[in-house]
Amino acid sequence: MDLGNSGNDSVVTKFVLLGLTETAALQPILFVIFLLAYVTTVGGTLSILAAILMETKLHSPMYFFLGNLSLPDVGCVSVTVPAMLRHFISNDRSIPYKACLSQLFFFHLLAGADCFLLTVMAYDRYLAICQSLTYSSRMSWGIQQALVGMSCVFSFTNALTQTVALSTLNFCGPSVINHFYCDLPQPFQLSCSSVHLNGQLLFVAAAFMGVAPLVLITVSYAHVAAAVLRIRSAEGRKKAFSTCSSHLTVVGIFYGTGVFSYTRLGSVESSDKDKGIGILNTVISPMLNPLIYWTSLLDVGCISHCSSDAGVSPGPPVQSSLCCLQFTALLSPPPGWGGLSPLNSHGL
Repeated sequence: MDLGNSGNDSVVTKFVLLGLTETAALQPILFVIFLLAYVTTVGGTLSILAAILMETKLHSPMYFFLGNLSLPDVGCVSVTVPAMLRHFISNDRSIPYKACLSQLFFFHLLAGADCFLLTVMAYDRYLAICQSLTYSSRMSWGIQQALVGMSCVFSFTNALTQTVALSTLNFCGPSVINHFYCDLPQPFQLSCSSVHLNGQLLFVAAAFMGVAPLVLITVSYAHVAAAVLRIRSAEGRKKAFSTCSSHLTVVGIFYGTGVFSYTRLGSVESSDKDKGIGILNTVISPMLNPLIYWTSLLDVGCISHCSSDAGVSPGPPVQSSLCCLQFTALLSPPPGWGGLSPLNSHGL
């Protein structure tokens, strides 16, 4: 980092990111790998957005939230991967101080939005399956917009707080961050002033944006599981659980990889592990999400083919007998069952 003297103060102008590797022979290979991952993520996510916008069967709360969740995924990978690709083909691995703060802000903004939107999607599944009779009123268009807006406001507040708190620290050297993007808590290691307040803020953020949403997701799906287990048909239970499987998979990947990054202060010894976790957070998870959610979109397409024979609504001829058997299992719930409906279970 370069320091400009102004009286007795030192002004930071840049940091140096070590990146994933300093081995020159590996850098072209990694460049190709991560470029393909980036293109796959952006292409897959944009295709999901296009499908949601163009297909009227997907104009429902579940897929409205999914579309909004796709945007932070593209944002997270776009904030980190292009800069990493530049470092693979350039000898200059420095990043200006303000650019580092900007990268940190946008990453926390987008990752925080992910946390809250995943929670909103779990709440939507709870209402659709456990409160199906009042689902339409409880998940109206205005409520959907309010939930997405609140997610953005909470995420913005946390990102701004963390960025401003980091900007108040004094940095005296060394200049090197053993990571491939600017994120907490790695810069704390370079500060020559107290990071006690920053550590407390990071802990609060982990509790508010990590633990609390995870608890709400767990409670929502505990109610969903209890409701679905009351379905007598084994095939019906299997199909009902499958409507939530894609969301649960994404939740598991997101929280499984993110929990280590924001519940402790970094250390030199753990930096290499942090880079591995960072790859999972910023590259692998956003790349897998479109693949996981495409299964849900295909499932809805499957149901649309079967609905005409089941007497639900007009549609194309049946194309898959296995799919229709699974769909019909949900159309015949046991007597007295007033919870899960096949259309609500798919957000339709």
